[in-house]
Order: sequence, then structure tokens, then C-alpha cells
Amino acid sequence: MQLNSFSVSGFRSLTEVADIPVSKPTILAGHNDGGKSALLDALAFLLGVRTLSEDDRSYLATDAVGEHASPVRCENTSVWGTFTLDAFEQEHFDLPEEVQLQRRAGEDLAPRLEIWGPLPDDDRLRDLSQHLVPALKGLVAEFSLSPASTLKADLVQALREYGRQHASGSDWLPAPVGLDRRMPWFLSFDGKAARPDEAVKTALVGRFQSHMADPELKGKLTALEDDVKERLRIDAKSLCDHIQTRCPDLAEVFVEPDVSFQKGFGGAPLRIARIAGEAVGLDRSGLGSNRRVSLAIWEWTSELLAEEESTAPMTSPDDGEAPEPPPVQTIVVYDEPDTHLDYTHQRKIMQLIREQSAIPNVSVLVATHSMNLIDGVDLSDVVHLKLDNHRTVVERLGAGLLGDDIDEHLGKIAAAVGLRNSVLLHERCFLAVEGETEQRAFPLLFRLCEGLSLQAAGIALWACFNNEGALHLARYLAKKGRTIMLVVDADSRSVSKGIFKTAKLTQFFGPHASRYVKFLGEPDPDAPGEDQFNELEEIFKDDVWARVANKIWAKNEGTWSAADFAALRGQRKFSEAVKETLQTHSPDGPGGKPEMMYELAMALDNPSDVPEQLRTVFAQLRTLAA
Repeated sequence: MQLNSFSVSGFRSLTEVADIPVSKPTILAGHNDGGKSALLDALAFLLGVRTLSEDDRSYLATDAVGEHASPVRCENTSVWGTFTLDAFEQEHFDLPEEVQLQRRAGEDLAPRLEIWGPLPDDDRLRDLSQHLVPALKGLVAEFSLSPASTLKADLVQALREYGRQHASGSDWLPAPVGLDRRMPWFLSFDGKAARPDEAVKTALVGRFQSHMADPELKGKLTALEDDVKERLRIDAKSLCDHIQTRCPDLAEVFVEPDVSFQKGFGGAPLRIARIAGEAVGLDRSGLGSNRRVSLAIWEWTSELLAEEESTAPMTSPDDGEAPEPPPVQTIVVYDEPDTHLDYTHQRKIMQLIREQSAIPNVSVLVATHSMNLIDGVDLSDVVHLKLDNHRTVVERLGAGLLGDDIDEHLGKIAAAVGLRNSVLLHERCFLAVEGETEQRAFPLLFRLCEGLSLQAAGIALWACFNNEGALHLARYLAKKGRTIMLVVDADSRSVSKGIFKTAKLTQFFGPHASRYVKFLGEPDPDAPGEDQFNELEEIFKDDVWARVANKIWAKNEGTWSAADFAALRGQRKFSEAVKETLQTHSPDGPGGKPEMMYELAMALDNPSDVPEQLRTVFAQLRTLAA
């Protein structure tokens, strides 16, 4: 059984959170108390490894006021997911390949596993698990059915099929008996606690369950505990060897598994020694040792998961025995694994997560603040959680708002310019521009005018290779509620698609489109008499061009004057004319337009040399980012 995504209702701050992907990996990002740990606990509840407590039930929003007004908790807490069933599960439980399962608990806190499906008109067929064989036979006879045999499984299958055929709608129904045992395994590592003993227990509990299910051990009750303990010691030996490799200052590392069939897998206390014979528990060692050992354990878990995958049954036996079911999905969960780790170890954790995600049948969820981890995955696999009126809401920047084409375009631009996921999530303001020319010149011009860098002001500059790409980015981020400004040349108004016409921009950004889109060279409608220019290069005054040219692009004969540049206006595209003139008449002429504007910006030392229109844009950006 493979969990693809899940949703939560009525769990702590997660009153309504939908479609959280379970990827390879999924990164859960967000502020403290934003709901990351709650989301992981809700997933554990869905998979049946966590019980619900009274404190887990969400409080309902209420309009009541006054000192006697008391909040009320929700009636139901439910977590449901979309699952893909393997061939064994489809045949064994008579279910389709794609199903929805939910685990729900009411005020009694008793969990119930349910499946979404056709709701039989006869309410006796809605929960067949409540009937004994005589009652099932009676129902079969009443409906004149012909099951394959009188075995309970065949009786249930015939009645379930009849119920599906005689259903007027769909609803949540009790899940088939035994389906709960095919839920994905849940391996959780808590980086905040820094308790390697718990990590050892988590790493070995899966192996314990595998050994308990080994057919060779059935019937050997008297020797079973010793046998399982010995197997776990062998498993733990490679773990201890791995820890010593990563922590060479430790002379001894050993684990003593605690196994009892009355209590299950009790744990595996880890003991270390820096001097042979002087073993101590990790609770008596420093936090540095704890964290390094925890990381080594997580690394070893990858080898364990890969080994389990390679030894999984591939074919059915030929001796007539029932085929062994394939392994279920393993979901590895890390809750802030980067806590208190330096940059190098954070990179190691990201590599570890990639290795685990590459293992078939393994998915990974990571709750983190680490920019390294957030930036290490595809944008669509980052789930950003934030509080809105004390309730968690979900934001996914790379998924589905304006269609797959724009999402793909966004991802390609991000990869091309090296824009990090963490910038998309956390920067206060975004500046979208056409291309390389603006990307190289704007940071210098902004610093000159505002006295600090774009990054220090909380502004992310994004060059989109053309004006249409910049428009798509601005539209996308505006829809996502981000603070943005789009700055393009005034000649963008005349592009063939008409996407920069006022009517189109109003459609994209609403009635205040002018707050989002700035056209360099277009005169201010409130300042009649201003000149009309077409592009960034054209709004710089002729005397500024002449002064900079004499400084860095010395003329072959004589010196540059403002008239030289005034003569280039109005005949063709100004930027091309200036570039060609400088290349023709100066041995130091620029290699292209981006280089020309970069060198111009570098040479300026007075904010008054920057055109007033640009200074106004920068001041507005500074205000937006604040």
C-alpha cells in the first residue's frame, strides 16, 4: 500500500489542511508553531502508530465573548489519504487500485479505519465485519447469491459485491478486516530531542517486526525470544560498526536489545566508551556526541531499508503455498533533523535523505527550518505551513495555481537563475525584470540610491529572460499573495500578444495593476510634458552617458560629448545604437548590452545620476519590502 497524499481535519491547529504530498522527499517548512510537528503526528495517527488524546482535538472557532465563554472542541478528528494498492491487496481485499482511507475518532477518542466507497442501500451490508458466519449465510440466502464457497471470506466477498451493485451513493464505510495491517510503516526520527536511544529503537523496530513474522520462527515459542534477540544483536552489530566509523573517538559501541513477547520491542539502549571497558549510557555523554551518533544511526537506517528492499519476495512460491505479500511502503519522518548541526552536517543530512528517497517503496517527510534542506528538493515538493488566525494553512508555490505550463516555466526559471526555494518562501518582496541587463545593473543602482543591497532590504531580484516570462512570474506570485513588482521596458506595451495592454493587466492583477507593473520610459500620467522613452538605457541622460563613456570607454579620437548620444535617439533602438557606437569608436567598448549597463552602473557615484523614474521605483520597492 502506497500513500500518495493525505489531508487532516480537526487535529490541533490543523482544522482543515488538504492534499499534503508524500514524496521522495516532501519538505515541510514554516515558522515555529506553524503546524509542522502536528502534521507529522496526524500522519502517525492515520497510519495507526499514534493514539489520539483529548488535547489533539481542535478547538472550534466561536463568536462567544466574555469571561464565561468556553471554547468547544470539534466532534470528529479525521485524517484521510489517497492510497495506491498493490496487486496482492487488490485481489485479497477485492478493492480497486486507487482508494481513499481515513482514520477517524470522535469524542470517545476511539479510532476507526474507514474506506470511501459505494454505500449499500441495505444498512446490514455496510459493516459486514459485525456479522458472524450464520448471519452472513442468512444474508446470502436472502439475496439469492452464489458465493464461491461457504467460507467467511467468500461469503463477505459476495455480499460486498452485491452491496456495491445496490448502492445509491458513496460514503465512509468500515475498512475490510486486515487492511489495517497493510498500512505503510512509519519510522520517525526527532532531531529536536537528540536522544539516540530512541533512534536506535526506531531503526530496529522494523527488523523486529520482520523477524516476528518470519515463518521459520512459528511454533518455537520457548526459544523465540532468545532467537529474536540474537538476530537483533547481529543487526545492531553493523549499526555499532557504522557509528564507530563516523565517531572514531569512541573505543566501544554496543547495543543490548530488550525483547519481550508480552511487551513487544522494549528498546535497545546504546552504550559507548571512549576508553575500552569504560562503557556509559548516552544519557551520560554530551549533546555533541548524541547528535553525531544520531546522524550515524540515520545513515545506517538507509542501508537497512535498502537491504529490506533487495530481499523482498519477488515471485510467488511454486509449491502451492499462498504467496507472501509484497512489502508495504516505508515512510521515514524527520522532525527538524538539522537542529544544532553545522553547515557540513546539514549537507550530510540532505545527502542521506536523497539516498533514502531513492530506495524503492520508501518516502521521506522532513519538517525543517534549514535553508539547505528546503533548497535541496523540487519546488513542488515544498509544503509551507503558516498560522492564519491561530489555524494552520498550507501553501505550495510549485503546484497547480495557474496550470502546469506556468508551473513548469517557473521551475525552469528558478533552476536557470539559481533562485532558491527558501527565497521564494521567505523573502518579503520580489522584483521581476526582463533579463540579464536588469539583473546585473539593478543591484548596483539600488545600492547607490538606497544605501543598502537588495538582499539586505529583503528584495529578491528575478530575471526572467524576457518580458512575457517576467509577467508570468509576477502574476503567479501575486496570486500566491506575495508582495511583487514587475519592471519592464515601455516598449513591452507593443508586444504582439497584447499581454501588457491595460485591459489584460487589469485581468491579471485587478484594478490596481499599476501598483504591480512599472514601465521604464513611460511618462507619469500625473506629470504632463514628460518625454516618452522605450527602454531602460534610454532614460539615462545624455550627459551621464558622455561622462561615463569618457571614464571607461575612451574614444579613439577626442572625447565623448552629450551630443554624441543625443544624436543616437529617435532613429532606431537606442541601446543597440549606443552599444555599436561604443564598440566602433572605443578600443574598450562593451561586449554586449548587459555588460554595457553593468559598467555604467559601476561607474556612477551619485544617486542623482540615476534617472528619477528608477529612484522612485527603488523607493517604492523599499517601502513594499518593509
